[in-house]
Amino acid sequence: MKFIPNSEIKNEMLKELNLKNINDLFSDIPKEIKINELDIPKGLSQQETEKKLQKIASKNKSYNDMLTFLGGGIKPHYIPAIVKSITSRSEFFTSYTPYQPEASQGFLQAMFEYQSMIAQLTGMDVSNCSLYDGVTAISEAALMCSRITKRNTFVMPHNISWDKKCVLKNYAKGPGLKIKEVPYDDKTGKINFKELKKAVDFDVAGVYIENPNFFGIFEDDVEEINKICKDAGALFVAGVDPISLGIIRSPGEYDADIVIGEGRCLGNPMDYGGSSLGIFSCKKDFIRQMPGRIIGLTKDAAGKRAFCMAFQTREQHIRRARATSNICTNEGLCALAASVYLSWLGGNGLSKLAKTNFEKGRLLAEKLTSINGFKLRFTGSFFNEFVVKCPIDVNNLNKRLLLENIHCGFALNENYPELKDCMLLGVTEIHSDDDINHFVSILREVL
Repeated sequence: MKFIPNSEIKNEMLKELNLKNINDLFSDIPKEIKINELDIPKGLSQQETEKKLQKIASKNKSYNDMLTFLGGGIKPHYIPAIVKSITSRSEFFTSYTPYQPEASQGFLQAMFEYQSMIAQLTGMDVSNCSLYDGVTAISEAALMCSRITKRNTFVMPHNISWDKKCVLKNYAKGPGLKIKEVPYDDKTGKINFKELKKAVDFDVAGVYIENPNFFGIFEDDVEEINKICKDAGALFVAGVDPISLGIIRSPGEYDADIVIGEGRCLGNPMDYGGSSLGIFSCKKDFIRQMPGRIIGLTKDAAGKRAFCMAFQTREQHIRRARATSNICTNEGLCALAASVYLSWLGGNGLSKLAKTNFEKGRLLAEKLTSINGFKLRFTGSFFNEFVVKCPIDVNNLNKRLLLENIHCGFALNENYPELKDCMLLGVTEIHSDDDINHFVSILREVL
């Protein structure tokens, strides 16, 4: 290395270690596996690097460059300028909570406000100040259910996204948590109620239900699902699209025990699948088993209002045996964006936004099914995503539409073989009526 901060005392340090030179530090590495240098290209200048990255980035197209109706959870939403204006301030511009948190009163207050909004939105008693994302949130909820009930089976629908399944099953390996899947109703797209009753026995720690589910369909039998859970002594975990809560009942109203969700849609960009935040709230009875952190309101030595880390359950802060999670960051910058976004919207704004998303979904579905050969695959009521049966192979259809600068729906056959020639579409407030009409017009031409 050309630059070593302690070069002036290097010889003294080597002498103290009883070594002749720095290479002696690596004497335990076998000679046969040592290499002189890495087989990688030589370094580039800053100017050359920027030019190369620009060339790579030019291969991509954002949703500003092409129409996209891809379903599956991550969709474009409008982000007001105020979100970036506040989150880019130097006082906030970090995703990490400082290790001396009480010195960052502004940030702690922002997280406190975030918790208050999420608790109100989900109808729960308490919320933490976010987790990594919605995928890890469901996994943490499963482990939390097991800790509370002392049981080792977690029930989930078959029709949830594969990334959630993979992460959940990976989380479950260590503690030996069994994952049991319940099929969906082939007609409605909702969970199969009879199979759910069979699956929930007295060994089940928790039952996870998404509302709306992966197919975009509302699970309207939530009271009955809750009764099945309570009769078996299991906890009811509800997965939500936070925007949909502007027009439907909050999980707290139908007595859910834990609520999780993906918070990316609350003022955070898609970012090629990048940073996000996981919503996590629950009843106060279970607060001691909640993963992550909770910010509390208190008073300082002078009696003035102050904020503090009231609850920290990760293994770095408390005894490992009592830790509920090894979550290391709370995605603070993303949670801040969500706070600003929700503050900008307000209650009435969120209700209008949810209504717009619902109506856009209905409009797109009506336009698509007016084309010969296209029909809705399920009868259940949906939000802003839905499954359509196509008259031709979905992958071929998508290739044709990409040539017209349109990104169509997600082909479901790979993960759901029974849904051959079906695609999952998504639409939001970003899509104008003209966008939808243009999409349908092009679709008629390419068939």
